[in-house]
Amino acid sequence: MKKIILFFLLCVSQVGFTQTNLTAEQFKQQLSTKNTVVIDLRTPEEITKKGKIKNAFEINWFDKNAEAIVSKLDKSKSYLLYCAGGGRSGEALEFMQKNNFKNVAHLQNGFSEWLQKGYEVEHKK
Repeated sequence: MKKIILFFLLCVSQVGFTQTNLTAEQFKQQLSTKNTVVIDLRTPEEITKKGKIKNAFEINWFDKNAEAIVSKLDKSKSYLLYCAGGGRSGEALEFMQKNNFKNVAHLQNGFSEWLQKGYEVEHKK
């Protein structure tokens, strides 16, 4: 009985995405979720060279102020993070979880997988 109660409590307390490491297909499906913000964590040069996911906000994770910027985001929203290959977005995901963001997921294999799938890309003008 204790195991059933513990399982129930874990399920009820689970808020947010059911997974935090998303494939490109899963990431794309989540883009239309209400109150979801997409954040591109690559450098401005990377974004200029390869484009970005439409309507993604840009926060250069290598910038010394990146963590401070992320800390000020609205914790009631859902966040989808991505970078080139999944490393920076994985770090940002962990940072956000440690700072009480409840609904965060990332594109596990990065923007490179997004491009491989041929999904829509927005280029700067």
